[in-house]
Amino acid sequence: MLQRQASLWVALALVSVAAEARAKAPADPLGSPMWEAHARTLFGDDPVRFDPRVKVDFPMIAENQRSFPVAIDARAIPGVTRMVLLVDLNPIPIAIDYRPTHAAAYVATRIKLDQRTPVRGAVQLASGEWLVSGGWVDAAGGGCSAPPVSRVKGDWADHLGEIRGETWPMANGVSRVRLSFRHPMDTGFVANIATYHLEALSVKAGERTLGEMEIWAAVAEDPAITLMVDGGAGEPLRVEARDTNGRDYRAALSVARQSPMPAGR
Repeated sequence: MLQRQASLWVALALVSVAAEARAKAPADPLGSPMWEAHARTLFGDDPVRFDPRVKVDFPMIAENQRSFPVAIDARAIPGVTRMVLLVDLNPIPIAIDYRPTHAAAYVATRIKLDQRTPVRGAVQLASGEWLVSGGWVDAAGGGCSAPPVSRVKGDWADHLGEIRGETWPMANGVSRVRLSFRHPMDTGFVANIATYHLEALSVKAGERTLGEMEIWAAVAEDPAITLMVDGGAGEPLRVEARDTNGRDYRAALSVARQSPMPAGR
């Protein structure tokens, strides 16, 4: 009996230590009321620190809270394996979770904003450590609860699944890929409209997966996504995506043969 009690106390102590470790996220320089909760959920027991080398670019004021441009650029950091776009005070806090397998540590898209909020980029290294940066954005709000324009016009089904893609060669064998999808990206917060959005995307060349991501309804209607993947001029690329209704989307692209863009753009 005493041995069982001792084992129980040891187990409870280990749980307590683990919980305390999870709670020790670094102090938030942005002072967000949701930072600790998001840090526990997203990072778990992994080490976390704030690092200005994670460049999160966005306008300081949201002129359109339904479609707000954000880019995360961590190309100055070696060994990035994962990139997450986090919006603290959105009802859907994660917009994208990207794994640049054979790609530069760069991703850009447009998101919805529900109120004034911190917008962050979090990148994970091969060591498991997370590096975080970001800033506050002023927004009027309501971006997650407003119906998509295509729903209001009633033509969303006529264009559902259309994909447009453009590619440009850059320096060092990297290609810039910009993808645009026609999709309502419903959040589920509009009356009588269920959640419906793209949930997965991958870019491939031959048998290689260059980059893949999970996508949430915090991404703006008709998603536009920019990546920088390995691949030279003339190399065919395949785009594959899936939405929450199980519908598949596919497209083929070729990198244009032209003078490479500068690496910093």
